[in-house]
Amino acid sequence: MSNPKNAQSKLDRLISAWETLAPEKSFGGMTLKEFKAAVKSSYDTRVELQVLENQVQSKQVERETADTESLRLVQLVVNGIIGDPTEGPDSDLYEAAGYVRTSQRHTGLTRKKKASQKNGNKQ
Repeated sequence: MSNPKNAQSKLDRLISAWETLAPEKSFGGMTLKEFKAAVKSSYDTRVELQVLENQVQSKQVERETADTESLRLVQLVVNGIIGDPTEGPDSDLYEAAGYVRTSQRHTGLTRKKKASQKNGNKQ
C-alpha cells in the first residue's frame, strides 16, 4: 500500500500537467475528463476522512467536558460517603469505590539505614 499523501500528490501532479500541456489528448484510453471521473473516489474519500477526523476531535472534546463534570460528581458522592456517619472513610463502600481506607493508610515515614548497617559492617 502506498502512502496516501504520495498518492494524492501523484494524482494532483498528473492532472495539473495534463490540463496544462495536453488537455485535448487521450492517454491510457481515457480523456482528461474520463480520468478525473475515474479517480474522483480518491478525492471524495479524502474529504469524507477529513469530516470524520473533525467529528472525532469534536467528540473527544465533548467527552472531556462530560468527564470533567462526571468526575466532579464522583468527588461529590465520595465526599458524601466520607461524611456519612454509617459509612465514612474507613468503610467497605469507600474501599469498594477504589479508595484506601483510613486504617489501611501508611504514614509514609521511612527510616533509611545507615551505610554501615546496609553492608553489614557494624563499627
